[in-house]
Amino acid sequence: MSAAAGAVGSHILADLHGISKRLLQSGVELEALLRRAAETAGATVLGSHFHSFGTAQGITGVVLLAESHISIHTWPESDFAAVDIFMCGSANPQRALDALLEALAPTQQHVEIIARGCATK
Repeated sequence: MSAAAGAVGSHILADLHGISKRLLQSGVELEALLRRAAETAGATVLGSHFHSFGTAQGITGVVLLAESHISIHTWPESDFAAVDIFMCGSANPQRALDALLEALAPTQQHVEIIARGCATK
């Protein structure tokens, strides 16, 4: 998915339910996954930071991109992850989302796509 005409980028917000607790608690695996998703989308990874809130607790993490970012916040106790993908330029955020969906295998999802930077008339 590319940005709508006149937009500078696409912003995907995804609520993902029914994900394995093990995946939602592993900062190392989530960081590798988000980096792969960014590369799959054709984005340039500049850096990343992931934080675990403790054993059996959630993770918050962000991969900083030349084209913007991908972030994730997890709640293992609810089998839930909130994912935010914002990309501009030629990067394809839908490809990043598809890679995340394949790896995380949520049983339910709610996805919103927002065109960013459109001028209002």
